[in-house]
Amino acid sequence: MHKPRLNFWQIWNMSFGFLGIQFGWGLQMANMSAIYSYLGANADSLAILWLAAPVTGVIIQPLIGQSSDRMWTRLGRRRPFILGGAILASLALVLMPNCPSVWMAAGLLWVLDGTINASMQPFRALVADNLPDEQNSQGFAIQSLFIGLGGTIASALPWMMTNWFGVAADSTSGHVPHSVRLSFYIGAAAFLGAVLWTVFSTSEYPPSEAELKEIRSRKFDWTLGLGDIFALVFHLPRRMWELGLVQFFTWIGMFSMWVYFSPAVAKNIFHAAAGSPEMEAAGAWSGFCFAAYNAVCFVFSFVLLAVTKYTGPKLMHVVCLAIGGIGLATVPLATEKHQLLIAMTAVGIAWSSILSMPYAMLAPALPKEKVGVMMGMFNLFIVLPQIAASSLLGLILKNFLHGEPMNVLVLGGASMVFAALLTLLVVSFKTTGAKALPVTGGGH
Repeated sequence: MHKPRLNFWQIWNMSFGFLGIQFGWGLQMANMSAIYSYLGANADSLAILWLAAPVTGVIIQPLIGQSSDRMWTRLGRRRPFILGGAILASLALVLMPNCPSVWMAAGLLWVLDGTINASMQPFRALVADNLPDEQNSQGFAIQSLFIGLGGTIASALPWMMTNWFGVAADSTSGHVPHSVRLSFYIGAAAFLGAVLWTVFSTSEYPPSEAELKEIRSRKFDWTLGLGDIFALVFHLPRRMWELGLVQFFTWIGMFSMWVYFSPAVAKNIFHAAAGSPEMEAAGAWSGFCFAAYNAVCFVFSFVLLAVTKYTGPKLMHVVCLAIGGIGLATVPLATEKHQLLIAMTAVGIAWSSILSMPYAMLAPALPKEKVGVMMGMFNLFIVLPQIAASSLLGLILKNFLHGEPMNVLVLGGASMVFAALLTLLVVSFKTTGAKALPVTGGGH
């Protein structure tokens, strides 16, 4: 099917929901380690407490992708999942800062991650569904723009509540600070509102009569499509495997930062003891630093839009990953809190590319009738390294890195630099009709 080019505002409306989704991710990434610490968790247990994020991604994203490929409703193919996930995730955001114990917070994180994944995955497929191949980079770059903007605001919300609006940052010992609670409530409203904008401002291409007849005649699959998904593993495009290896080492680096940046800053920059005012100040500043890298992501997304048409997504991704990895590895060189913003600038450049360029490289290689499920399966290359990191980083920190969270950040930075080198091995493609062909000279 020939898909007409969309104008800027059509792509803008289609991607706007990502602003809300990133409120969910941004609040989680910037605050969950601090929330666990407020509730009494030890540093070497933080990684395993984050296990919900990758595990729910493994389960939810391929299933949602395949389910949305195989259905059609009055709201379309992808939008019912986007809206349903947003409603449930917003409820989880409201409940999260009110958890009285570590294990209740960990359990609710499973719910939050599952519902955010259910809302997010169809957005990737929606871009591939609605845009012609030559606009894929633009579509994913605009998603990256909204992710950067949403992450900036969400990560900085606790700091803003305290420093701009006078909300008390202190809390009763063992409980989440008032500023963090209010931030999660605001995030829940923003999440749902932004998704509603996309759901009601964007349409989807309806299936053909033959496709619609096939959808209506399909019998209920009691395996929920898992059998087909497992079978599809052996037929994934070569480029997905190559990009998957890049994603593996990229996301080990990002996950290391999300889990250990806050405790590293608390220990090495603020010299904070558990439960002290310095600990809350360290948590707020860590959130501000996360806001900084998301702000850089937002700004750099405009660079991606302008420059990638000349460099191509592959070269752009190599450069951005290398910059981000070096920046993350140099965090231990900071001697006071403002110097951390230099490293966060580098990470923000990488984050902007991570959120867009792999998908721009992947989309032309996917068969159109399996975009949803394959985009969901591509997420396995994001969540599997996070499962490995969740399971092993605590042991590595305790037994090999002398219990110093800063050393985990160096390890994460090195992993991202290695991912940049692996990107050079990804075969370049050009598209001819519906088929993706390798470009001469772009192989190994």
